[in-house]
Amino acid sequence: MGTSNMTANSRSTGTETVYRRIVLKLSGESLQGPLSAGIHAETVAGIAQELNEVNRLGVQTAIMVGGGNIFRGGRQKSFSVDRATGDYMGMLATVINGLALQDALEKVGCHTRLMSAIEMHQVAEPFIRRRATRHLEKGRIVIFAAGTGNPYFSTDTAAALRAMEIKAEVIIKATRVDGVYDADPEKVAGAKMFEKITYMDVIKKGLSVMDSTAISLCMDNKMPIRVFNMNVEGNLRRVVMGENVGSVVTA
Repeated sequence: MGTSNMTANSRSTGTETVYRRIVLKLSGESLQGPLSAGIHAETVAGIAQELNEVNRLGVQTAIMVGGGNIFRGGRQKSFSVDRATGDYMGMLATVINGLALQDALEKVGCHTRLMSAIEMHQVAEPFIRRRATRHLEKGRIVIFAAGTGNPYFSTDTAAALRAMEIKAEVIIKATRVDGVYDADPEKVAGAKMFEKITYMDVIKKGLSVMDSTAISLCMDNKMPIRVFNMNVEGNLRRVVMGENVGSVVTA
């Protein structure tokens, strides 16, 4: 499917979408479901179904996947390892998650491409910006793995970077809470949710939306971030349809 068709599909009214091209930031924890770690097959299958529905609406979808369900890099508890080494281990964990997600998507009929920032030709394509864009134009779901390929940069920052590179219209961050709060709603009763908040307020208040490098990159390039609860069935579709779901971080 060419760019013009994709654009027409995503720009008309009625039952059509408000976004033509998105980057979905999917944490590794999103794939573990009720498990304490690892990959939960039913959870991944459910995510694949939601992505398939959005893809069928004509939204060009790229996914930046994390690896925290397998290994959390320099933040791994009770495991002493050099920070750079730990970050590379975390990058490899994202490739495992990317393969699992790719398999689940293909089982529901999606055409996919897994692209890695660390070259490993047997399992993934190397990330090349123009090639990624072309895959999206053809209606394929692109999964970005291995972050930026560099230690000391999170997958949040990688999602922001890739969104700029492929000219996405929005970063959609999947979480397990309803949006951006002034405190952790899972720990603080009565935490207030922001429907809309600025980049600077996120940084000043130290809110855990994305890390400060990612927020700064989005601010400098005027890239909006939509934060929503992925655990509510149908929420991803509601977001791309323009419903007021979750929180938006903008200028």
